[in-house]
Amino acid sequence: MNKLSMNDKSRWLVPLLICIFCALTYWQTTQFETVPEILKRGTQPSDFPQMVLVLIAALAMLILFKDRPKPMMKLEPKVLKTMGLLVGFTLLAEIDLFLGLGIFAASLSYLWGEKRIIALLFAGVVVPILIFFFFDFIFEIRFPKGILTNIWYG
Repeated sequence: MNKLSMNDKSRWLVPLLICIFCALTYWQTTQFETVPEILKRGTQPSDFPQMVLVLIAALAMLILFKDRPKPMMKLEPKVLKTMGLLVGFTLLAEIDLFLGLGIFAASLSYLWGEKRIIALLFAGVVVPILIFFFFDFIFEIRFPKGILTNIWYG
């Protein structure tokens, strides 16, 4: 009987844990309040997160069946800095989601090697504004209150 190496275990364990997380989170979205049909002007609050969770689970399964195992390598400092930026984004998102998104996007772009000011401004300012208006006008989703969103919502 063959014993699975750690690499073989993680090959199955990581996608399985991602799918379990997606399933639990999907279940959580079924607890959202629904908008009555007569008042509905777009999608239900649970629709978008559920679509994203299904996509994440499908991609995890795709990795499981398509990706070939490779030997584990030591994490580069850039990976650890990226994780630090994610923590920073989480903290900034408590103040304002789009302020956090803009700073995170520009910082991550810079960390990964982008040096052009125009590209950094595009990632940090233009993209979050486009995302905000896309969700505000197309999906008719109001974002949590924050410094910048209070300016728009009044």
